[in-house]
Amino acid sequence: MTGGISRLEKWRATREYLAWQLRHADHRIRELEALEQRERHLRERARAERSWKIQPQRSSSSALLHRGNCTLYRNDSGFISRDEAIIALAEPDIEPCQICNPQTGLR
Repeated sequence: MTGGISRLEKWRATREYLAWQLRHADHRIRELEALEQRERHLRERARAERSWKIQPQRSSSSALLHRGNCTLYRNDSGFISRDEAIIALAEPDIEPCQICNPQTGLR
């Protein structure tokens, strides 16, 4: 070492800079993952709002047709289309949910 910084000090500075870059990259990845998760949740919610679902018949009651986003019956995987919901409502053993009024979106 003659008048400058040593090779060891240069490598330590390089390591500190790379560690800063890694922390910055990790932070950005976490931000983007959170954004992606929020967007996925919004897409799923929008899909549920455009869909319907059927609550199976219980021994003492009819099957119920719900809007996809009705919280009275939680089944986020078995959505049906508008056409299928119209057909379902025409069935004598399927009634509309009195809370979410699924027939409103079928007219």
